Amino acid sequence: MRMGSSFIAAMAATALISGAQVAKAADIKIGFLPGVVDPFYQVMQLGVEAAAKDLGIDVVTQIPPTWGVEAETPILDAMVARGDLDYIITAPVDKTQMVAPLQAALDAGIKIITVDTFLGDGDYVNGPVSFPISYIGSDNVEGGRISARGLAKAIGGKGTVYINSTNPNVSSVEGREQGFMEVMAKEFPDIKVLGPDYNLDDLNKAQQQTAAVIEQNPDLVGVFGTNVFSAQGAGTAVVNAGLGGHVQVVAYDATKDAVELMGKGVVSLILAQKPYDMGYMAVQFAAADAAGVTSLPRRVETGFAIIDKDNISDPAVARFIYQVPGK
Repeated sequence: MRMGSSFIAAMAATALISGAQVAKAADIKIGFLPGVVDPFYQVMQLGVEAAAKDLGIDVVTQIPPTWGVEAETPILDAMVARGDLDYIITAPVDKTQMVAPLQAALDAGIKIITVDTFLGDGDYVNGPVSFPISYIGSDNVEGGRISARGLAKAIGGKGTVYINSTNPNVSSVEGREQGFMEVMAKEFPDIKVLGPDYNLDDLNKAQQQTAAVIEQNPDLVGVFGTNVFSAQGAGTAVVNAGLGGHVQVVAYDATKDAVELMGKGVVSLILAQKPYDMGYMAVQFAAADAAGVTSLPRRVETGFAIIDKDNISDPAVARFIYQVPGK
């Protein structure tokens, strides 16, 4: 994978921390608040914890049981109320509604780093929201484009495809949908796109929605699942309908379930993000900021690994499959 200039700049900035500065950075305490419990965020947590251990930093992790502003905001408020956190690393579950709660955290003296999802338009230099230190995550619009081209190739460039997604107004999946539909409209005029339908990060709902689309559209030949639950639910619906190998699924996120569905001929392409990198780098950024580093980039794109049946056994690619201990 090509390393972007922002990634190189990030590594250079964090490399500036001296031994004395590391000792100073170890005095900070970080709160980690991801979006929901799923393999993607569990791997991100591993990255957070590894970096914290390496730097001697205390981390307090709180994970919402469900996705949504109503679930994330009270946990955020409780983190702020503790009074002992210096930084919060978080995946905002809504790019608009989480602005005020996170601004309140900043006003209470806690600096913010966003991972996976961003606030506003993600431009923390010139955009409407500029108070987070940085956004560390994927270029999700490009991820959507890659997914569209992969699905189009799998289905021969024609037919009806469907997008199953999670929640509206979430920067990550919104970008994926945008990139996917952009490519389909410009490059593949013989492909009709249905959806997106929103499953609200509910695996069972994703399965039910996809099953309904399969029943109503016998010409369906492909599905784009924009996250962990979307892809797993869609894949399960395809298997249950006996259409494995006929309806191809592109899965965003390299979970164990996506890999198993690829083995069954249901998933043709998996787009693996790098959640461990996101978590590890976010802690590094907090430590660097605490140590006085002023050149941290405001946006870092961590890249993808593209997995298909031809390269999944390659250790250099397989290492990007999300590995959660005990799962």
